[in-house]
Amino acid sequence: MTDPCRLYLITPPSIDDLAVFGATLAAALDAGDVAALQIRLKDAPDEVIAAAVDVLTPIAHARDVAVILNDRPELAAKLGCDGVHVGQDDMSCAEARRIVGPDRMVGVTCHDSRHLAMEAAEAGADYVAFGAFFPTTTKDAPTRAEPEILTIWQETMSVPCVAIGGITADNAEGLATAGADFIAVSAGVWAHPGGPAAAVRALNAAIAEGLKAR
Repeated sequence: MTDPCRLYLITPPSIDDLAVFGATLAAALDAGDVAALQIRLKDAPDEVIAAAVDVLTPIAHARDVAVILNDRPELAAKLGCDGVHVGQDDMSCAEARRIVGPDRMVGVTCHDSRHLAMEAAEAGADYVAFGAFFPTTTKDAPTRAEPEILTIWQETMSVPCVAIGGITADNAEGLATAGADFIAVSAGVWAHPGGPAAAVRALNAAIAEGLKAR
């Protein structure tokens, strides 16, 4: 990796107006470094997800931001996404890889378990996600992870790790210090009181401070 820790944005769970959100996303991506955008529209029908991918992908790709679809390997491949993210209850990493092929990314939720993460890495995951590190209202988080898991993973494994769950500009610094390769944020960006662009700037600043302490 060129950069030791980068921002990974996740869409809100629903998007009411794609055109308005597209403009908001563009402003956020223009505000600072972002590695990836995960389109996570839980329980939305295929046509709604397809419309979101169609509108948001050009905005992301114009800024060298990868587009990852949550949960749906078949749809990710069909829509030309850069990758897919699967949870422990969705599909195995191996099956997701079979569906999307060798050239797309596969990320796997591993909660607070290094064992699950090692299984995912051995199955060919491009990254593993640990969390939740903080209370979150974006999704039900069955586990609470401690920053130490990032440090141990960084010291023992080469597959990148993502920190996720309740992360904001106020608490991201310690996760960057602990060893996260990516910091995944949803509400901490879209619900930021200063707006998403301000959130991206603040998160990048927090990551930079965290990296100084590594």
